[in-house]
Amino acid sequence: MRWRMTLTESVLPFWKNKKLHEMSEREWESLCDGCGRCCLVKLEDEDTGRIYATDVACRLFDANVCRCKDYAHRQEMVPDCIRLTPQEVARLTWLPPTCAYRLVREGADLPAWHPLISGDPETVHTAGVSVRGRVSASEDDIAVDDLPERIVEWPMLTPEDEAPKAGARRRRKPEPRGNNR
Repeated sequence: MRWRMTLTESVLPFWKNKKLHEMSEREWESLCDGCGRCCLVKLEDEDTGRIYATDVACRLFDANVCRCKDYAHRQEMVPDCIRLTPQEVARLTWLPPTCAYRLVREGADLPAWHPLISGDPETVHTAGVSVRGRVSASEDDIAVDDLPERIVEWPMLTPEDEAPKAGARRRRKPEPRGNNR
């Protein structure tokens, strides 16, 4: 008997020919781009259920390298840390629009800056997608009552949403005119 590989298996990367639940642990972990947006503290409006991101990071998050300081034990050390699984990815409404897990679930491709595409784990930072340089504090340094003052929009935006549109100009305030008669 002769075997042949189908075009899909031989050419397409795993995230294009597998569902999230079909991925190996290594494939699953490699989807994480290392942006750190999911490690920011989020607040939920009890009346509306809306989720708001802050610029405050989890106590285990190293903002310089955008990685968890103890990934293997994070859930033991931070009980409310959510372990992403295919089921959680389908359920969570607060995953940023840049999140590879969300993109793959929605059938979208990975962006050019994703390390699986670029081959370089730094491109997520140079593209301005990561939280590097944007975290104001660790959750250990901020009182819970002060968290609403730390709400920011950028974690739920794409770099394109944040950047000024090409050709867009800032409107200048008209200069006040004096009576020069």
